[in-house]
Amino acid sequence: MAIYVYAENINGIYKKAAFEAVSYAKAIAGKNGETVTAISINPTDSSDLLYKYGADKVLNIKDEGLKGFSAKAYAQAVNEVADGNIIVFPHTTDASSVAPMLAIMKSYSLITNALEAPESLSPFQVKRRAFSGKGIMHAKADAAGVIVTVSQNAFGIKENAVSGSEEVKNLSVANEDTKVISHEQSSGKLDLKEAEIVVSAGRGMKGPENWGMIEDLANLLGAATACSKPVSDIGWRPHSEHVGQTGKAISPNLYIAVGISGAIQHLAGVNSSKTIVVINSDPEAPFFKSADYGVVGDAFQIIPQLTEKIKALKG
Repeated sequence: MAIYVYAENINGIYKKAAFEAVSYAKAIAGKNGETVTAISINPTDSSDLLYKYGADKVLNIKDEGLKGFSAKAYAQAVNEVADGNIIVFPHTTDASSVAPMLAIMKSYSLITNALEAPESLSPFQVKRRAFSGKGIMHAKADAAGVIVTVSQNAFGIKENAVSGSEEVKNLSVANEDTKVISHEQSSGKLDLKEAEIVVSAGRGMKGPENWGMIEDLANLLGAATACSKPVSDIGWRPHSEHVGQTGKAISPNLYIAVGISGAIQHLAGVNSSKTIVVINSDPEAPFFKSADYGVVGDAFQIIPQLTEKIKALKG
């Protein structure tokens, strides 16, 4: 029986998280000799992109009624085509809404925020993040099947090219409980949850007019920009950049925090980062306790110097 994986797309374009989820499903399939079947809804990207990471088969669901996202309707669509006992989802905002509904429909166990390939398949047991990223637990599924969501940037994207096949599934799923009135999408920016490097800043920047140096550093590093909750609340930065317990939870390879004290609510959204660098003028800032590297000093001096140093290294 195949290992199924939900390959999320935005406006038909596959997200990086989809490739990571396929890579994860392939790792599971390698443990028991199964194949990987990817499912996507109304994609426009080529299925070759999924074959590259190990999808042996791609089921492209075509349904005009699913042009607007609805967690319930998407779960119903996946439920109609996925008959395996292991289904993998990326831990994105949309996919994390679909997965629990599908788990209810199938009476499967649900394990979220998986960090590694499963420790065992019978029973299915895997390491996952818990308590807003402050703890690690070993979760075991006790139902006939399991749905697992993969924490972004945790497992990584692993090329494992295969000669795959594609099948189009024409469905007509009722989507009467959700009506999309408008859709707004930022353009020209990295997806904060998928970014491998994030440069974030707080009230220590003293005003929105000083954010240019943060954006310059981020552009140089190929990073996304983020901010603390107080900064978004007072309108210095858009709410889409707010990371923390009540904002976005991220797990980049590198998180640079500038002028952020490090309240526990902020840490809850970023402490899954692989490396944390804190720059703050207050040597007693709580964030230093969670940092891998810390710099005590004036950000208005440090950031421009750091930017110039990186430019020099890049030539």
